Amino acid sequence: MDPKRWSRPLSFQIHRTGEFRTISNTSEAATILNNAWPVARGRNLKSAKRTCRQVLSGQRPPSEARNAFIAAAVEADIFVKEK
Repeated sequence: MDPKRWSRPLSFQIHRTGEFRTISNTSEAATILNNAWPVARGRNLKSAKRTCRQVLSGQRPPSEARNAFIAAAVEADIFVKEK
């Protein structure tokens, strides 16, 4: 099993379309946070990006990236469904 994979995937609502996208690992989360996030700033966004980098480099467990992604989503008023 990929050590960067989350134990449970989550879905979040895409602002532009209203559709849901499901992600299941830190790499996907980092890509979204860096390239497709609907807001440019935020304390939790900055923290989530940092946490994802640390998880990808093996410094933190994947569960922390998942939790940080959820916090950034709440901050950006993005609906998240936990699976």
